[in-house]
Amino acid sequence: MSFSRRRFSGLLVGGVVFPGTLWAQQDPVLEATRSTLFGSSSEFESGMVYLRQRGNKDVVPALLTAMRYARRRDDQIAEVMEVLTGQSHGTDWFEWMLWQERNRQIVPHPSFIPFKREVLLGIDQNFDVFLKPEYLQRDKMKIRLEEIAWGGVTKDGIPSLDNPALLSASKADYLKGDDLVFGISINGDARAYPLRIMGWHEMFNEVIGGVPVALAYCTLCGSGILFETHVAGRRKPFVFGSSGFLYRSNKLMFDRATNSLWNQFTGRPVVGPLADSGITLKQRPVVITTWESWKTSHPTTKVLSLKTGHRRNYGSGVVYRDYFASSELMFPALVNQTQHRQKDYVFTIRQFGAARAWPLQEFAKTPVINDAIADKPLLLIGNPKNRSVRAYERARHTFRIIDGGLQDQAGNTWKVTEEALAGPNGEQLPRVAGHISYWFAWDNYMGDAATVYEN
Repeated sequence: MSFSRRRFSGLLVGGVVFPGTLWAQQDPVLEATRSTLFGSSSEFESGMVYLRQRGNKDVVPALLTAMRYARRRDDQIAEVMEVLTGQSHGTDWFEWMLWQERNRQIVPHPSFIPFKREVLLGIDQNFDVFLKPEYLQRDKMKIRLEEIAWGGVTKDGIPSLDNPALLSASKADYLKGDDLVFGISINGDARAYPLRIMGWHEMFNEVIGGVPVALAYCTLCGSGILFETHVAGRRKPFVFGSSGFLYRSNKLMFDRATNSLWNQFTGRPVVGPLADSGITLKQRPVVITTWESWKTSHPTTKVLSLKTGHRRNYGSGVVYRDYFASSELMFPALVNQTQHRQKDYVFTIRQFGAARAWPLQEFAKTPVINDAIADKPLLLIGNPKNRSVRAYERARHTFRIIDGGLQDQAGNTWKVTEEALAGPNGEQLPRVAGHISYWFAWDNYMGDAATVYEN
């Protein structure tokens, strides 16, 4: 069965049971929007007439929320939205969400907060820890409540792996040589986390080489980012899980200490007690490569065991097969595709006060790129077939590949390690943290604040 974003959006509503009345019927706007899901036929008809006559676009976010779940009434809801906005998107929730993202000047009516809370708590009461009314005020959030979308699972419905069981490379006979893994090495402690397992869990919390870290893998935006979880001023490292929510097709993770929602792509809290904390998680280097390549260069590596404590089909190429094979997004996000397609892969770095992306296919022309970010000279070594890129500071050097080895401009040979480039006279050039991502996620979150390498 082929992947379809329209089909997926329609399937999400299956099995949702909404509660009875949770809010006092005092606000006529709230009554009208609630009628879409909870009202009788006559109440719904009256509610839609009222909203038409009222004539204010501030109810569109609530109607758009309702349209996703009120499948028997979506035609009438869409008609009201079209009257209020002058747009013609019918019952296409995906296109309406894109319209909403474009029209950020529209401020939702105050009743939107209780209405959206009621809808989402009808899916999972455990969402309440993220959706306290005091956290959802517009001036308290770093993202727009109207753009937070349910991802189709409950809180922890995509379970994190916390200090999971590991195997030696020789015992990992379930892996194929061309299976992709997240390769991590910290202080000589090498680990491999297969994407065929991580796709089902999207998060691990671990201590590697004595450093507490979490890998936040957003399958929808193709990015696996390794964060340090110990933050100055906090006694314990953060432990993260998957909230069940998305923002512009990007995973919103949460920390178990405060239940704040975090943007997976930026490593910053965006909703909840930590939203104004100013915390940005520090990134650590991670590489995607084949199991064969990783175990050859790291023979003492440990690798994730199939004994995760969860029953999933961890076979090669199973998880998200249709999505990865499709050029479409599963959830709405605006993206500029004038130069790159929305699901083209890029390697991205946010360091040194700047942000820059390198299209993965540039490494098909040359395995090494001598470049810079914010006047910091960088060397990037990539292999698009394996989806692998590593970045290093290069100081005054310019590098090239000669006879399979890395040489500088003086003809000196350098050794490539996970931590640094090692030169002939003991010189060490440190690794720079970066990660692979789909273009749409980079473009959506960084936009004009970033630069893009073009050969």
